[in-house]
Amino acid sequence: MPLIALITGASQGIGLATARAYAEAGHTVVLAARNAEKLNTAAAEIGGHPVATDVGDPASVAALYEAIREKYGRIDVVFNNAGTNVPPQDVGDLSFEDWRKVVSVNLDGAFLIASGAVKMMKAQDPQGGRIINNGSISAHTPRPGSAAYTASKHAISGLTKTIALDGRPYSIACGQIDIGNTASDMTARMAGGVPQADGSMKAEPTMDVTHVAQAVLRMGELPLDVNILSQTIMATNMPFVGRG
Repeated sequence: MPLIALITGASQGIGLATARAYAEAGHTVVLAARNAEKLNTAAAEIGGHPVATDVGDPASVAALYEAIREKYGRIDVVFNNAGTNVPPQDVGDLSFEDWRKVVSVNLDGAFLIASGAVKMMKAQDPQGGRIINNGSISAHTPRPGSAAYTASKHAISGLTKTIALDGRPYSIACGQIDIGNTASDMTARMAGGVPQADGSMKAEPTMDVTHVAQAVLRMGELPLDVNILSQTIMATNMPFVGRG
């Protein structure tokens, strides 16, 4: 049965690839992102419905869900993907402005999108739906100089588990995908070297974003009595497992 799927951060990268995967699988896709021009281009490319949204703004998120309610009447899957970061810096050098820039999108935004989804999924008939949070492997292990990003992603793990627990009475499933080194504009610098825990700089391998998109699609297509609470997808040889 076709799903109504909301993808945030959908104008580029993982979000766009995932929106394309859902559309190609025959599902209806709502694309949300801040940059309206890029969002409209992406939506036209894959045949989705764009709604320009600032996930860190409660009024903007409320307008997003109202637009979905008016057009489709329900929501089945939400990929809580929008995120941002700042350049690496020691925690003592990290400004509060940069801290808030990251946390307002990665954590506040994830909460607002999830909260709106839960409200809608509880009220619709039939009741229920699925929320998939983008955690990142930084939800487990930090990179040097990543205090704001790592803290926000650790928090996503707690948010995921709480939504999964609170959602049980309403047939709302919630899971998390932790992604490592997807090839994108954001990870292009990895070919030139990335700071390592031992202080060295090393190039890191990446993987094609379509593998991530397919993983999120498979999570979303599961029946609601089945949940992948957490999965990690990563470039096989990236320095995450072990001491390297």
